[in-house]
Amino acid sequence: MSELEPRSDLRPRSELRTRASAPVPKGIARHGRLRKAGPVGTILAFVGAALVVLLVSGASVGAIAFNSLYSKKTTVAIYGETEGPPPQIGAIQGGFNILIVGSDTRAGQGGIGGTLADDQAALNDVTMLIHVSQDQKSAVALSIPRDMVVGIPECVGTDGYKKGYSTEALNTALYYGGLSCVVQTVSLLTGLPIQFAGMITFQGVIQMTSAIGGVDVCITAPMVDPATGINLPAAGNYTISGDVALAFLRSRHGVGDGSDLTRISSQQSYLSSLVRKLKSSDTLSDYKKLYGLANGALSNMTLSNSLAQVPTMVSIALALKNIPLERVTFVQYPGSTGNTEGVYAGKVKPNTYVGDKMIALIAADQPFVLDAAGDGQGTKVNPNAPVATADPTAPPVSNAGLPVLSGVRGQTAADYTCSITQTSDGEG
Repeated sequence: MSELEPRSDLRPRSELRTRASAPVPKGIARHGRLRKAGPVGTILAFVGAALVVLLVSGASVGAIAFNSLYSKKTTVAIYGETEGPPPQIGAIQGGFNILIVGSDTRAGQGGIGGTLADDQAALNDVTMLIHVSQDQKSAVALSIPRDMVVGIPECVGTDGYKKGYSTEALNTALYYGGLSCVVQTVSLLTGLPIQFAGMITFQGVIQMTSAIGGVDVCITAPMVDPATGINLPAAGNYTISGDVALAFLRSRHGVGDGSDLTRISSQQSYLSSLVRKLKSSDTLSDYKKLYGLANGALSNMTLSNSLAQVPTMVSIALALKNIPLERVTFVQYPGSTGNTEGVYAGKVKPNTYVGDKMIALIAADQPFVLDAAGDGQGTKVNPNAPVATADPTAPPVSNAGLPVLSGVRGQTAADYTCSITQTSDGEG
């Protein structure tokens, strides 16, 4: 049986500890007490990798600034990683995959998000798998709901002991074995190899959105959520940055039906706007913004050893920099809420029938289109979106003839959507 193969004896994790005498770390938040969502992981190519290319090529920044920034990186080994330099990304058959994790740790965050109770631990509240096609002409960013019940395989935890296979919410994987365990868990769910990974914290989101001058968002109604502190008093357009952007991304009760699924839709609307901002000439030609973005990223991210190598980061940057907005597709793994029984009670039950169709397209390195932009619950198409102006120097982009994937929430980076918002009195 392989390490990623599900076990049939799904006993409680505590019964599957390798050593009964293992020291017990502070407990994880129990069912019904899992904390609010953490920051969303931005596409790493525009957070770390693109910065390497742009900063190194900018005479106004120079090698000294680059070396100072690069020295701030934190690295870690991940599941499936081999020693030595990774293969050139263009040589990876079927394209390559990057896992971006948003941690809700409070350590080193300056009090952001409050403090943790004794029975709570850092969780992967955002988990996004980015697939870049081998021809480097399209990309898919797959968000997996934090509350989706999945198989979490055996992982070696931070206490040095191996935890046995269990079935529970995805966001417990970080607690059980760090970033490597999240990589292993997503590989188990999708069957896809993951060559690179990175993890970001609250401060990373705050510093990076501030560095680029904020991100434009659209809301359909006031967005007031005491649980995260967001307070946008009226429908309309806003440019948000810093702690306001973090609160927007974390808000669940202020968006859609209050579920993790509609929150992801809202986050994808934000991410689409972020990609447009990062690819704009106003950002790419402003080295002050790029320096601030690099500093915020590398100071607040943990990178896999495979990703932290400069040639790899440069290659990824060059690959993603030129992918047209129409071919950057955001999707979420399909699932349902409102379950009341068994392991799915209060959680997200995966729809593996539709999920398998989506994963099959990604595994085949086949770009696809969605049957609609937005899900009509967490987001809707912005009726007042600006008219896109074609770049006369860019080749025309057509999605005609691509397979249509139905039943999956999402949009492309070219789609302008609004978050369907509401005022909430809820908590958590």
